[in-house]
Amino acid sequence: MLSAYYYQLFVIACINVIMAVSLNLVTGCAGQLSLGHAAFMGIGAYTAAIVTLSWDVPFVLALISGSVSAAFFGLLLGLPTLRLRGDYLAIATLGFGEIIRVAILNLEITGGAFGLRGIPKETNLPIAFTSAVAVCLASKRLTKSRFGRALIAIREDEVAARAVGINSTFYKVSAFVISASCAGIAGGLFAHWFRYLNPSSFAFAESIEVLSMVVLGGIGSPEGSVMGALVLTFVPEFLRGLSSFVSQYRMLFYGALLVIMMLIRPQGLVSADASSKGLHLADIGKKGRDEDDDA
Repeated sequence: MLSAYYYQLFVIACINVIMAVSLNLVTGCAGQLSLGHAAFMGIGAYTAAIVTLSWDVPFVLALISGSVSAAFFGLLLGLPTLRLRGDYLAIATLGFGEIIRVAILNLEITGGAFGLRGIPKETNLPIAFTSAVAVCLASKRLTKSRFGRALIAIREDEVAARAVGINSTFYKVSAFVISASCAGIAGGLFAHWFRYLNPSSFAFAESIEVLSMVVLGGIGSPEGSVMGALVLTFVPEFLRGLSSFVSQYRMLFYGALLVIMMLIRPQGLVSADASSKGLHLADIGKKGRDEDDDA
């Protein structure tokens, strides 16, 4: 019932939802700024595509292989870098993203600068939608669990969280691995929809776009990440369909619209309600330090 244009737009929206919700787990819940999320998507995309082309495995196994490979690289990156904080962590993840992009660009198995072609088209809207719903439900359950409350406590005050017995390194690395795994699923869907992969599709700009979805939707809110992904997917195409003048300068209007939206709703489209349920762990540590200061 949908035209080919809108069908593809909805598939891309589902992929963007998976990317935004997965990044929200690290940046929104754990408070760790990551600028290399697109690299995990690229790892998952190329792994799923290569597995399909080389061994002709079923599509589900290709998605699983892409997810596992992205999770493995998330573990490799998380163990040494998540001891860093703030800008230092952002720079480290940015460097990781560039390393992955350059590696893909120079490896023969990935097709190099010419890209990887001939990938079978296995992704469709029902599969993409089901995957997005599954990731969203899993993320929602995770943020409401003990694991999610520990991440929120780490985000609010890591020293206080450690004081009450939370292993911050374990939780942050685990969140990074889960986030990378979901990004790998999005990459596998991406590869088997467009049937062609190029390293430029997973560059720094893509990571910034996903981060913008999380910030616009509301940091720490899975529902907000979904809203942010949908808005940033459909608004540019909506502007394209307006008058010729708006269509010609649509990216200018697009940027101005984002600025206005953030001025009106600096907390995001959907404010996070989970933070109030996880702050008691950090509050315990803060209270203890305040009593020590008074003493």
